[in-house]
Amino acid sequence: MDWFIWFLQSLVLAFYNFGYVVTHPMQWLDWSNGKSVMRFIYYGASAELFFVCLAGFLLLTCVGMLRNSILWVVVRSLEWIANTVGRMAAWAGLLMVLQQIVIVFVQRIFLEAQITFGLGVGLDKDISWYAEELKFYNAIIVCLCAAYTFVQGGHVRVDLVYAAVSYRTKKLIDMFGSLFFMIPAAILTWMYAWFFLWRHLITPKVSASDSLQRLVDGKSRAFKWNVETIGFSPNGFNAYFLFKVLLVVFCAMIILQAVAFFYRSYLEMKEGQASEGKYLDKDVLGDEQALVV
Repeated sequence: MDWFIWFLQSLVLAFYNFGYVVTHPMQWLDWSNGKSVMRFIYYGASAELFFVCLAGFLLLTCVGMLRNSILWVVVRSLEWIANTVGRMAAWAGLLMVLQQIVIVFVQRIFLEAQITFGLGVGLDKDISWYAEELKFYNAIIVCLCAAYTFVQGGHVRVDLVYAAVSYRTKKLIDMFGSLFFMIPAAILTWMYAWFFLWRHLITPKVSASDSLQRLVDGKSRAFKWNVETIGFSPNGFNAYFLFKVLLVVFCAMIILQAVAFFYRSYLEMKEGQASEGKYLDKDVLGDEQALVV
């Protein structure tokens, strides 16, 4: 009973907390102030943020059930974000291939250990730096194209009962999966990734067990930016903090896509089989045989 009361209180307070954050932005956006940074870190993976998002989701769902056009706008907007980011990030694959070709030519044919760019851009780096940077391109594709691939239906699926059930049951399975598999898994990953990121950006180190009072009144006094610049090798890629940033962005995009998938499944179930794939912006290869495959 106590847990239920706490849940309801947190849900109601979410509206107050959201209003307070909007009306007092400098308390968490002034990153020249250690206390503001600590507040941002704490609330970025807090129960308060969870309930703000949950309250917004419930409110939007209730309104959208009355006016389905609102939910379709949400679905199209979120899928547009996933598609746009994914299509842009996919170009990292081409950059990765081109850069690998340059590395092979410079290292094996011209027997050079460094790649030098002119025009005074300051990109004179050892070949090992560019070789390790290829991992970053790969991380961009994995993290930023995951939601896009989901929209396009490109993820591998293991089907045990899905194909044999009715259309309505399929949509119920999709709704259940998005709420109880996609979102919880993404939130758990976010909790890890959030503090993993900040531990490599500032000192003193922060952790999920730190209370708000300890962060604001204690650790903020010794606050200092300390961005990670250590590579795996002496002359290797030294911006590994970017991988942590990508992990956080990946979690956010998966959560948003899970919400979009939940709403799409609900709307397609409500409107009937004729609405399946409605407004879905899927890539077309232009090859009939490839489309069949």
